[in-house]
Order: sequence, then C-alpha cells, then structure tokens
Amino acid sequence: MGRSTQPLLKRCKALGINPVVMGYTKESKRNQKEVRRKKSEYGVQLNEKQKVRFIYGVMEKQFRKYYDMAAKSNGVTGESLLQILESRLDNVIFRLGFAKTRNQARQMVNHGHVTVNGKKVDIPSYLVKVGDVISIKENSGIKKLILANNDTVVPAWLEADKDNFTGKVVNLATKADIDYAVKENLIVEYYSK
Repeated sequence: MGRSTQPLLKRCKALGINPVVMGYTKESKRNQKEVRRKKSEYGVQLNEKQKVRFIYGVMEKQFRKYYDMAAKSNGVTGESLLQILESRLDNVIFRLGFAKTRNQARQMVNHGHVTVNGKKVDIPSYLVKVGDVISIKENSGIKKLILANNDTVVPAWLEADKDNFTGKVVNLATKADIDYAVKENLIVEYYSK
C-alpha cells in the first residue's frame, strides 16, 4: 500500500489545512513568508480533492469508488461523498474521542480493538449505518489510552458513552457536522470532467 512519508505539518501547509483538523496540536515554526502563483481552475479542484483525501487518509482508487457511490445515490453528490467519508469506521472512532487522530483510530481498528454491534470489525473503511453500536473490546488494553483523551467534543450525529467505551450512530453526518472548510462542489467538478 502506498502512503505519503512527507512530514505532516509540511503537507498541511501545502494543502492549506490547520493541523488541529487532523488531531494534532503542533503548529509549524517555519517562516510563513512565501510566494504563490495563482492556481488554475484545475489546480484548485485538484487541491481540494487532495485535501479531503489527506484528511481522511484515503488512497485515490478508494476515493474514486466513494465518489462513484455518491454519484449513484439520491441527493447532492458532494454532500453524499462527505457523508460516506464521515461514515468510515476509523473516522467514527476518531469523532467519538476514542483516538487522538484518524491514523491512531485506523490502527485500533486494524489491530482488532473495535466491535460493531458486538462483532469484531478490523476493516477501517467499514461504513457504519444509523443504529450501529461501536464499542472497544472488553479486554482491550487500549482503554487506558482512551481515558487520557477524554476531552473530545462528540458531534450531534453520534452518541458517546465514554465510561463504557461505547458509541452509537444516531444519524448520518451532514455538511454542517464537518469541522473544516471544504468545497465539495470542486471535487464533483474535478471528477465530472
């Protein structure tokens, strides 16, 4: 599997993302003075797509699959795409506050610490549905780490019981639930060419 080895803060700066969105509290100490040329329309669309891909940690092939799913669904394609990305199990674990970053949440799922409706799920791209109950396994040693990260604000579309290490999907996410600036129409324009 290919993955970016570029430093996180450098990538955030290039894509125009605040590292807090990724779950990191660091700020770049580099010189903020820079000269940028005006981007073409294609460059702006590509940058928006790359930004969303980077935030959710999704590779191009899988992102295209999500776009095709969103295009076939009823409703606005861009909002459906964001809804699908927010419904990924690794993102839900991050949003519930059980992990500090999406990468940490992905690793928790991969290592088998997470159950959905009482069944072990070790696929980070598993798409949760309304009514699903997500919990950390009973005998998991990861609970001490979660207790240290108990200050996360849980979005309205999720319900969290941090004492019992469980969460429930009440609704699917909407555009208003997303905590970073995204222009999903640019992504739709990029793929509709």
